[in-house]
Amino acid sequence: MRKNINNRSQSGLSLVELMVGMVVGLLATLVIMQVFTTFEGQRRATTGTGDAQTNGSIALMNIQRDLQTAGFGLSFPLADTENNLFKCDPLPAAYDADNDPGTDNSIESIFPIEIENGAGNSSDILISRTSIKPTGAVALRITNATDVDNVAVPRNIGCKEGDIVLLSMNASCALTRVTESDADLEDDTFHIGLDGTGLVAGTPPLDEQARLTCMGKWLPEAERELVESRYEVVNNQLLRNGEPIIDEIVMLQAQYGIAATVDSNQVTQWVDPVDQWSVANLALNKDNRNRIRALRVAVVARNGKRETETVTSECETFQGVVNNGPCAWDDEGYSAAPMIDLSTVDADWEYYRFRSFETIVPLRNMLWSKEAL
Repeated sequence: MRKNINNRSQSGLSLVELMVGMVVGLLATLVIMQVFTTFEGQRRATTGTGDAQTNGSIALMNIQRDLQTAGFGLSFPLADTENNLFKCDPLPAAYDADNDPGTDNSIESIFPIEIENGAGNSSDILISRTSIKPTGAVALRITNATDVDNVAVPRNIGCKEGDIVLLSMNASCALTRVTESDADLEDDTFHIGLDGTGLVAGTPPLDEQARLTCMGKWLPEAERELVESRYEVVNNQLLRNGEPIIDEIVMLQAQYGIAATVDSNQVTQWVDPVDQWSVANLALNKDNRNRIRALRVAVVARNGKRETETVTSECETFQGVVNNGPCAWDDEGYSAAPMIDLSTVDADWEYYRFRSFETIVPLRNMLWSKEAL
């Protein structure tokens, strides 16, 4: 029998077709990866900038909250316009509250506000001081003082053991601490014992012209009523009293708002905390201290993602201040803004994105105490 054998063609892809398909697939993969990479870069830049926006806003809010309460209330200066903190010239020396040089418990100053200028264009340090004592800091007239262990005052408005005390007589002032407080029912006076180690003999004299003001407790720290808030930038973090509170804050700059005279509340000039406006010189010059009416603060936050190309350039203000980074603020019509030099933070600062924030904080207790300055 004869068999018919039919040759049937086989179906499939040729080698050329396979190669073309692979090339098309690779091209499609490259396009997809390029789109994904671009999208991811934009997403990280957007979210990173959003984080910088949030961090900067929170940092500025914290600083503003503490600065605007700086001071010790209206009762402190207005109870005695001639014997109060603002009349001290110079400010009282630092006081070691626990009489132990080995501990860091000294009160360096009681002036409500200070700006420590950052060395080498680095960040400034802001310090605000206030009293949260319920009765406030009220000056009491000394009626009799045989010695520091027995100071008599006509009434006791909240003075208690452990309170930090400002002794003042016109321009002469000193800091010390209450060691005991009790009432004398026979002569209707209160007798307060003071820590004599905080006093220099005769400065100020404990006579009937002097005033005694209880500022509040400093120690123990858990019961502290005399509150000091210290803001500084360390390792790209904003610290409050040594504790980090916000990440990616890279710069903090501030200026004093100065009135032309001590009896004016109008700011006519903004000055950096240098020369006559440095902490050391302000402590020795009450007239300059008492012209401070406000603080202007700039905070710079960083997006932590390093870009592959430069994204930040120099910024020059209207007054000619050249900044390695964003400008602190628009200084047209004002004193020159402080310089922002991010090269002190990172040599590659141009490859990062930054956001700057600024605000003006009126010092309410200084403004309201104008009559006592």
